[in-house]
Amino acid sequence: MTQILVDSSFVVALNSQKDKYYEKATVFAEIIAAMGSTTFFMPEVVLTEVTYLIHREGGQLALLEYVERLRDSNPNLISLEETDFQRVFDILRLYRDADLDFVDCCLMAIAERLNITQICTFDRRDFMIFKPSHCEYFTLLP
Repeated sequence: MTQILVDSSFVVALNSQKDKYYEKATVFAEIIAAMGSTTFFMPEVVLTEVTYLIHREGGQLALLEYVERLRDSNPNLISLEETDFQRVFDILRLYRDADLDFVDCCLMAIAERLNITQICTFDRRDFMIFKPSHCEYFTLLP
């Protein structure tokens, strides 16, 4: 079974028809669903960022609609563990001149801990800069 971490940019695109990546996100999600052997995991820190962005862009109604879809989809949420915070700190310190995003660093730490090599994101910069410890590079989807 393939495991993929989802980043905020992908989740927001998938849930907002106004997003410039909406079509691409939707098509990708449909293809993956048809294949049936892939599990998407959403770190809780991503969920927090997504709800903030959806509310900011679409207001309370958009947030309610998203939370309803989320409730009905029974998402695979992943919590940050104590060791992840140390790894996030190490990544931020190592790449301090690159000005990496905190949530992206959380995904990097979780991916290393769970040995996940694929990340679904439209915000590729940070993931292309980072050199994971468990693989040569991340496969960035779609």
